[in-house]
Amino acid sequence: MTTPQARDTALSTFALFTSLGTLLCCALPALLVGLGAGAVLAGMVSAWPQITFVSEHKAVVFWVAGVALTLAASARYASRNAPCPIEPGQAAACRRLRRFGDITLAASIMIYAVGAFFAFGIETFLS
Repeated sequence: MTTPQARDTALSTFALFTSLGTLLCCALPALLVGLGAGAVLAGMVSAWPQITFVSEHKAVVFWVAGVALTLAASARYASRNAPCPIEPGQAAACRRLRRFGDITLAASIMIYAVGAFFAFGIETFLS
């Protein structure tokens, strides 16, 4: 049986990967074009043409990432007072795993926010 900390960390890691998808679809292309590296973006699209599919369906990408973040944050909140084992080695591992999950979830939320800004907010910001 998995521990609550392991489950929560797995959810946080899944949320991190879905949040990285938001960067691929929106923030990275905007950054490359903004830096004058349109040729690099063109090279990326020719090497990996699926990136345009992801960009065209950015609402779905953000929806899935938002659901993953919500699930991960809910699981972390629900198990915030879950006890760690008494044995010192297992207790230390439990605390490390809990800290890693917290950092991963925080990084996921920040990445999601950056992706959302580049996908939906930059047009309003620049106009």
